Amino acid sequence: MASLSVPINPLPPPVNRRPDVKPEISLTAKERDEEKRREKVNRKIASQKATSMKLRSEATKAVIGEKSGPSNSKEPLPLLENLRAHIAALRWESALNVFDQLREQLWYRPDSDIYIKLIVVLGKCKQPEKAHSLFQAMISEGCGVNRESYTALLSAYSRNGFFDKAFSLLEEMKNSLDCKPDVHTYSILIKSCVQVSAFDKVDSLLSVMASQGIKPNTVTYSTLIDAYGKTRKFAKMEATLGEMLREGQCEHDVWTMNSTLRAFGSSGQIETMEKYYDKFQCAGIQPTIETFNILLDSYGKAGSYEKLCAVMEYMQKYYFSWTLVTYNIVLEAFGRAGNLKQMELLFRSMRSDRIKPNCVTLCSLVRAYGKARKAEKILGVLHFIENADVMLDIVFFNCLVDAYGKMGCFVEMKGVLEMMERKGCQPDGITYRTMIKAYKKGGMNSHAKELKGKIASVQKSSPGLERQNLQHSVSRFDSNPAS
Repeated sequence: MASLSVPINPLPPPVNRRPDVKPEISLTAKERDEEKRREKVNRKIASQKATSMKLRSEATKAVIGEKSGPSNSKEPLPLLENLRAHIAALRWESALNVFDQLREQLWYRPDSDIYIKLIVVLGKCKQPEKAHSLFQAMISEGCGVNRESYTALLSAYSRNGFFDKAFSLLEEMKNSLDCKPDVHTYSILIKSCVQVSAFDKVDSLLSVMASQGIKPNTVTYSTLIDAYGKTRKFAKMEATLGEMLREGQCEHDVWTMNSTLRAFGSSGQIETMEKYYDKFQCAGIQPTIETFNILLDSYGKAGSYEKLCAVMEYMQKYYFSWTLVTYNIVLEAFGRAGNLKQMELLFRSMRSDRIKPNCVTLCSLVRAYGKARKAEKILGVLHFIENADVMLDIVFFNCLVDAYGKMGCFVEMKGVLEMMERKGCQPDGITYRTMIKAYKKGGMNSHAKELKGKIASVQKSSPGLERQNLQHSVSRFDSNPAS
C-alpha cells in the first residue's frame, strides 16, 4: 500500500525580521503651524455640534413632558409585567392604577386583550359596575367588541348575581352578527346559576343550547355533575354522566371523576363511589392527590378505617406526596375515632415533612382531646401555638370553648375570652351560646344569665358576622377535600 503523502505548506515558515518602519517625513515650520490650526478648528466644530445635540435633546424632553403631563414616560416592558402580576394576584385596585399609568404613555395603543383580562379580574373581585365601565372605555378607545369581551362582562355580571343584566347581555350577543355566544359563554352562565341553585335557569340554558346546535363540552358536563352531586340530585347527576359518556366527543377527565366521587362519598354512598372509581380507572383516568383526599375523607366519615388505611398505604407505596389537606383529613378521621395515638403520630409526621399546620389542623386536635377529656393535651396544643406562626380565627376559639365546656373546665373556658382579646379576635354569638350551654349543663345558671345580654349586643353590632363565621366554618371542614 502506498504511504499517504503529507501536504506541503504553501506558505514559507516565518522569518525573524525587523518590522517595516515607515520613513519619517520632515515638515517645515509653516506646514506644522498649518496642521495645528486645522486641528484647533476641528475641535471647535466638534464642540459646537455636541452642544447643539445636547440642546436639541433637552428641548425634545421638555416637549414630551408637556404632552404627557405630570407623569414621566416609562418603559413598556416593566409596566406590562407589573400589570400582569397584579392581574394574576387579583389585586384589582393596583391593576387599575398601573393601567391608568399605561394609558398615559406616548407609546400606548389600546389593546382589547388587556381590557378583557381586567374585566375578568373585576368580575372575580365583585366589581361588576367597574367591569361595565371598563367595557365602555374599551369601546370608546376604538377597540372592537368580540365574543370574548362580551363573555368577560357577562361573567362579571352572573358570578355576582346580576342575572338580569347577564341574560340581557346574552340576548344582545344572540342578536349580533359577529359575537354570538358559544359553549364557553353558556358554560360560564350555567356555572353561575348552579352556584345559587337556579336549576330552572340551567334547564332553560341547556334547551337554548340544544336549539342552536351548541353541544355541551367537558367543562359544561363537569359543572353540572358537580352541582347535582352537591345538591343531592343523584338521578340527574347519573343521567348527565351517562349522557357525557354516550356523547363520545367529550372526554371525561379527572375533574369529572373527582366531582362524581365527592358527590357519592360525601353522602355516604361508598359502594356507588367505588363503582364509579373503577369505571373511571377502566376509562384511563388516573387519580390525583385530590382524588385520594376525597377517598380518605369519604372513608373517614363513613367509619371505614380499614379502607382509609389501605388508601394511605397505596399513596405511600406509589410516592404520592401528602399535602396539608391530606394530613387534615386523616387527623380529623382518627381524632373522630378516638385513636389519639395514630393522630399524634400523623401530626409528628406532618411536622417532619415540614408542612405547616393551620387552624383546621389545630381544631381537629382540640376537638379530639376535648372528646377524650384530655385537658393537659389541649394545653400542649396551646404551647405549640405560642411557638408557631399560625393565624388563629374565630372558628378555632369557638372549638376551644366547646372542648373546655364539654370537659367542665369553666375557668379555662372563660380564659379563652381573654386569649381572644389578646389576639384581637371578637367573640360572636356562637361563642357565647356555647358557653351558656356549658354553664347550664354544669348548673351555673347565674353565669349563663350574665352572658345572654352579650348575644344581643353582638347581633346588634355585627348582624352578619355570625352567619359569615358559620359559613366559613362549614366551608373549611365540609369542603376540605376539594381544596
